[in-house]
Amino acid sequence: MARWCYRHRLVVLFLWVGTLLGLGFAGSAAGTNYADTFTLPNTDSTRAYNLMQKAFPERSGDTDTVVWKVDDGTVRDESVRSRIEPALESIGRMEGVGEVSSPYAAQGAAQISENGRIAYAQVTFTEQANGVPKELVEDVVDTAQDAERAGLQVELGGQAITRTQEPPTGIAEMVGIVAAAVVLFLAFGSVFAMLLPLVVAIAALGTGLMATSLLSHVTDVPEVAPLLGSLIGLGVGIDYALFIVTRHRRGILRGMKPEESAVTALNTSGRAVLFAGGTVCIALAGMLVMNMRFLDGVVIATSLTVVLSVLAAITLLPALLGLLGMRVLSRRQRRRLAATGPESAEASGLAARWSSYVERRPRSVAVMALVVMMVLALPVLSIRLGATDQGNHQDSTTTRQAYDLLAEGFGPGFNGPLQVVVERGDADALVSTIRSTEGVAQVAAAPPAQGITVIQVVPTTSPQSEQTDQLIDRLRDGVIPESGAEAHVGGVTATFKDFAAVTGDRLPYFIAAIITLGFLLLLVAFRSLVVPLTAALMNLIAAAASFGVLVAIFQWGWGTELLGIGKEGPITAFLPVIMLSLLFGLSMDYQVFLVSRMHEEWVHTKDNARAVRVGLAETSRVINCAALIMICVFSAFVLSGDMEGAMAGIGLAAAVALDAFILRTALVPAAMHLLGNSNWWLPAGLEKRLPHLAVEPREEEVSEPHARVPDEDGGSSTVIHGFVRTPDGEPVDGAALTLLSKGGRQLDRVTSLADGSYIVSVPSPGAYLLAATANGHPSRAKHVTVGAEPLVYDVELAEDEVDAVN
Repeated sequence: MARWCYRHRLVVLFLWVGTLLGLGFAGSAAGTNYADTFTLPNTDSTRAYNLMQKAFPERSGDTDTVVWKVDDGTVRDESVRSRIEPALESIGRMEGVGEVSSPYAAQGAAQISENGRIAYAQVTFTEQANGVPKELVEDVVDTAQDAERAGLQVELGGQAITRTQEPPTGIAEMVGIVAAAVVLFLAFGSVFAMLLPLVVAIAALGTGLMATSLLSHVTDVPEVAPLLGSLIGLGVGIDYALFIVTRHRRGILRGMKPEESAVTALNTSGRAVLFAGGTVCIALAGMLVMNMRFLDGVVIATSLTVVLSVLAAITLLPALLGLLGMRVLSRRQRRRLAATGPESAEASGLAARWSSYVERRPRSVAVMALVVMMVLALPVLSIRLGATDQGNHQDSTTTRQAYDLLAEGFGPGFNGPLQVVVERGDADALVSTIRSTEGVAQVAAAPPAQGITVIQVVPTTSPQSEQTDQLIDRLRDGVIPESGAEAHVGGVTATFKDFAAVTGDRLPYFIAAIITLGFLLLLVAFRSLVVPLTAALMNLIAAAASFGVLVAIFQWGWGTELLGIGKEGPITAFLPVIMLSLLFGLSMDYQVFLVSRMHEEWVHTKDNARAVRVGLAETSRVINCAALIMICVFSAFVLSGDMEGAMAGIGLAAAVALDAFILRTALVPAAMHLLGNSNWWLPAGLEKRLPHLAVEPREEEVSEPHARVPDEDGGSSTVIHGFVRTPDGEPVDGAALTLLSKGGRQLDRVTSLADGSYIVSVPSPGAYLLAATANGHPSRAKHVTVGAEPLVYDVELAEDEVDAVN
């Protein structure tokens, strides 16, 4: 398929552009219909909600609040009323506003604080917040705030008002893309190579978001789903393309033609991308174990974006590679390739030196990495799940100011009243009992409808307070049962408390499901019991540390105002599930790319130390580059204007940083050095029963290593022969010499004889890589060009040097 896409690149580009434009047109015409469905089956708050819907179906529009405060006098003063009342009347006449309840009306006395300095009016729209036109909301805000004067402060709060504070759509994505572009340019040194991952990611993200908006008309998709889809789609889209482009550029630099290099890259790194994308989707699907309708839409949006990212990487990317040809390299690289020929495949520099250091000091590296992760994980012990509200907005926003004014005038619990819905029993007696309950500030019962009475209970504490949670439990477990009434406690605060409780109860099953799934996938891929066990443990450590960072920032408030993300509060209840899914998928990506190279070297050499050293030296740079891009993309979502988006962005950025720079670069290789050959242990009986799932294409079968001579009948086209010696001229006995094709496929493997001589068979004239390794000596690798005649090539193995071979 890669070759077809490469050769028919214009057709592929036309199909992608047509799909993107078609979905864009359909999405623009149909609009969106996102729905935040937080209700949970078989919970007390859901029963209360269902009863209210039955008794009061007309209360369907969004209700927002206008709050004002005077510095001197009271809000009843004529100088205040003459400014506020005309503004409220003007708002009430606007098309799309259903009702405005004023504190100056006959029934509005309760809407004025006891000291008379703060009052509020409620504006009920005819639609829910998502359906209210933004222009209407802006008119409401402008009209209300035009009434301000010196000594009179006017603020507005509510879900519809929040929409006016959101930054322009796509600003977080644009910042993330620009940051990723800088990292890619520094990594590739080529504008065209830099653009490839960005174009692929944007194409996948565009189609994913448009398809998600269309799906919102046929299923419940929460408003946060496209934001999370953008977050994960940009990250994996750029990373998947990065892995393939890096492999393609390496192939060209080693002498391959662009088409063959692209096909080889897709047949190797492309397979790994397919496997990695599949694991991310399976991890996301693990959220379905939670049995929460709200998460179903998140699974749809994020999984769809990941699938399209993989599809773009294996179809659109080879077409773009075909358009660019050699221009995927920088001008300097093209000039050097033309002047000096293919470059060596030896890994060198910081990655090789660090890999050698980890091999020499695995215990100290493992201990240091583990201590860092444990310290960062400590805050997770105090994690508290809940919900964010407008009290978590930045101080400068009108919604936060309105929230604080209402709390000042009517008590902190006024921003999150509870609704006790009485189905049967004496409602008046229950009202009296609730009024005398500890933690209750105000109680008021609405007139009954269809035999159902709604009692509004204002707590003495804020909606996010633990005391409010205790009051809900006190009402449910003691007050209501003792009254003999059949009633249920609902409202936004109670709903989110139930959501957090259900999440906490089901989270262990969810974690067990995704860890088990990851174990089975890695077991089949790497034919080992220890590697997947290590990966499962590392995933748990990474999750604990990243949630520790999240708690310190968002719950303890370490730097929230500095980052511009508002006031501290509980961790959003659904966030652990989403973050664990994404973290598990991304960790699996890095584990696959790292361990697959180690496994390949282990299969060839049966030398665990070398396998871990070479795998880390070769893959750490690209993994760290990919992680840096994801960190930039995720961190940019602090600018999304959404607290949940900021939490997910910071949490995932921290998780990726810790996973790539500490776990995969230090702790995993150090642990694998300490475990030795047991890393690759698998019982023989299990080996026979496991299916074969190759992340990389299978190598050709190679016979046992031996010193080989050319066939007398000319079966081998030609050979490379010579001696393996030390710098002093001493022969090296038993050195392993491996001949590799330009695409990395093993062609022959022999060992040197007692006098150091060797002969390897070459299938045909061309460019190859000859690698040599021996115990006690650093490895060597060299590109060689073989003609029609045998090539004489002597290998010199030095001592006491850093092994920086491929």
